[in-house]
Amino acid sequence: MIDLAGRVAQAREALLAAGIPADEAAGDAEVLARHALQWDLTQYTVARRDPPPDGFQEKFDRLIARRVAREPVSQIVGHREFWGLDFEVTRDVLTPRPETELVVQAALDVYRTDRSSAGVIVDIGTGSGCIAIALARELPSARFIASDASLAALTVARRNAGRHGVAHRIAFLHTPLIPPENDVDIIVSNPPYIPSRQRDSLAPEVRDYEPHLALDGGSDGLEAVRAIFDTRIWQHLEFLDDLQSIPRIVRALTGAETRP
Repeated sequence: MIDLAGRVAQAREALLAAGIPADEAAGDAEVLARHALQWDLTQYTVARRDPPPDGFQEKFDRLIARRVAREPVSQIVGHREFWGLDFEVTRDVLTPRPETELVVQAALDVYRTDRSSAGVIVDIGTGSGCIAIALARELPSARFIASDASLAALTVARRNAGRHGVAHRIAFLHTPLIPPENDVDIIVSNPPYIPSRQRDSLAPEVRDYEPHLALDGGSDGLEAVRAIFDTRIWQHLEFLDDLQSIPRIVRALTGAETRP
């Protein structure tokens, strides 16, 4: 009889044949196996050479079929870790990505430079709420406004905020516009930045399963970025590298005044 590890190895081959990158296929197969079993990593590691439990293969095959169709693992299992916290993920929000943790770190760096700066923090296009919630956990004295054009995304963000005990400090605002508040100390955002013409060339996991509203940045990918920068007079712009050493993160300072 093929042991549990052997079943996972077979699933890995199926994922590779479906075009899943080699550096993802093995990890995806194992995560989905643990999800089917409702086991943590320790339980799986101890039992991986044992025969699969009754009912495992049918559940596992259904999960692998979804991944073969290029559905993201985060949506199949319904969650993703970000900043050491577990976030609910649905098709209504972007999957939190490691690169976005750099936005959290940039905001914390601003706070550490000027400890009076973390009074009110606005998260524009909050999605799953991962940025605002991570900051709320790190900055217990700060208050937050988290906005999004998608009511469905805000529903997910509210659940995540409740899960992590910070919902009472975050005001969720359903709007496609930039919140007009002047009394804001820090603005954070992971806005749409994919040019419209490039959408069809995205990986199927992104193109077919993640919300178009959170991806499409207009003709040049910068429509949302310009909207944010048009709200205030900015200075001391600094471009920071992401995890691929691409300068995609902007940190800027501003006074209290807004543009007319």
